[in-house]
Amino acid sequence: MYHKSLKNKEKIFAVAPMMEWTDRHCRYFYRLMTKRALLYTEMVVADAVIHGDRERLIGFDETEHPVALQLGGSDPVKLAEAARIGEEFGYDEINLNVGCPSDRVQSGTFGACLMLEPELVGRCVASMKAVCSIPVTVKCRLGVDEQDIETALDRLAEAVWQQGCDRLWVHARKAWLQGLSPKENREVPPLDYDRVFRLKDENASQFIGINGGIEDLNQALQILTQVDGVMIGRAAYRYPAMLRQVDQQVFGEETKQIDWADLVEQMCIYIELHLQAGGKLHQVTRHILGLFHGAPGARRYRQILSSEATKSDAGPDVLISAFREVDLATLSTAA
Repeated sequence: MYHKSLKNKEKIFAVAPMMEWTDRHCRYFYRLMTKRALLYTEMVVADAVIHGDRERLIGFDETEHPVALQLGGSDPVKLAEAARIGEEFGYDEINLNVGCPSDRVQSGTFGACLMLEPELVGRCVASMKAVCSIPVTVKCRLGVDEQDIETALDRLAEAVWQQGCDRLWVHARKAWLQGLSPKENREVPPLDYDRVFRLKDENASQFIGINGGIEDLNQALQILTQVDGVMIGRAAYRYPAMLRQVDQQVFGEETKQIDWADLVEQMCIYIELHLQAGGKLHQVTRHILGLFHGAPGARRYRQILSSEATKSDAGPDVLISAFREVDLATLSTAA
């Protein structure tokens, strides 16, 4: 059963897939603050899904819904098998990465490299659609290297729409496969939202969402007036408190924001279960360092988590101790 925020005709607010960041602990934390945002996994290579430890790689908590599995790969047969497995695991969406510019994906001829092969991307989408009843989507760039972003994006979009792609997310920058690091590729190539807006204007019936450079909910709401979805990445990770306002500001829901103390309490319960399963405290707390950004005591909060969470016997009491350093009286306006 799809979550109501995944209906094709409704606007979508999503937290972007981020390698080494949006793991299951991070997503659980985000879900405590917003019930409506669509959450994405880190990119997982299709071969790993097929042959690897699936519970470790793509396992998730039921509370994470709606949650999408992002796959990396360029072999239609392997992607179809990985997508089938993802649906069996209970994911609400399968997303194909056509935007990551790292050396790892270049050596495997997928990610942003696929912008150069739109017909292959179309075949990949067709193969996944043939075995899935859940939405199959694509996340791409405007183009790569010397490509003309007008023709490159049009060709990619047309190729995937012809094969039934349910949603197209566009990181509104080019990717440079040579000369820029992955980090630089997220910051150096200029943003061009207008190019994505033109694509939407010319394809009114297709779902088109924007990713890249979106810093807060006010900017997200402005962009949502011209496209169907917004996807926030690193800003949400660095300043996660913004997610407490998503359900109200983006979806107009009357639900009460989770209380700060309740949020910490829920994370402590989650941490205890994680430790009982053999996990380590820092695997969870590394995702919540930015929670109280801007509030008095936030620096001390981060210091305690950073220094204490890596100790072998560290438990939920470390988070409680850190939380006590935060000045709650000013938190509502500071965070």
